[in-house]
Amino acid sequence: MRKSFLFLALLVSLAAGAQSDKYTQVMQKNITLLDSAKTIDELTSLAATFDRIGDAEKTQWLPYYYAALAQTWIGWNPAVKDKDANSAKINAYLAKAEAIEKNAELYAVENMSATQQMLVDPQTRWATNGKDAGTALQKGLTADPNNPRLYYLQGMSLFGTPPQFGGGKDKAKPLFEKSVALYKSAQPKPLYPTWGQKQAEDMLAQCQ
Repeated sequence: MRKSFLFLALLVSLAAGAQSDKYTQVMQKNITLLDSAKTIDELTSLAATFDRIGDAEKTQWLPYYYAALAQTWIGWNPAVKDKDANSAKINAYLAKAEAIEKNAELYAVENMSATQQMLVDPQTRWATNGKDAGTALQKGLTADPNNPRLYYLQGMSLFGTPPQFGGGKDKAKPLFEKSVALYKSAQPKPLYPTWGQKQAEDMLAQCQ
């Protein structure tokens, strides 16, 4: 009886390992595709793929995170006119991820989603979407004060804010410097986000 139990436990362990390996391989493949994706069609397809992976896995937040990230890259495309509709899609993916776990990476995407909506009409949306973007950043920094993407995004916000309103290159520069330093010392877990270092370095160069 004991031998049968041990054999069954071994089979379950092997099956779980095989499933884990398959998940890792599929995620790595699609993350690589996301890193090189350039068109709206490619990003839309990848968002749907990551969403399906998340639905299949059920306990993993990263697939939904990457679905939201792909949808975010779509929103930065000037060809996408309805930023509110695009942000609704981002937020739907984020809701699935946050039902599993809330963390700094998700707050970073939440910040970008709200920022895209705010940039539709900064003067009238600053008090709503702008506030939401700032709140997401603060939640992210509370969750992980060493996340380089958060400082990059904070720097971008100040870089785009006129000096008379507390922004400008001088205010953004220290944030880009901190972001770059954190990127250089970062040791991300497998499958975790790594994007943003080149963008932070490019923005720092613009502040010199």
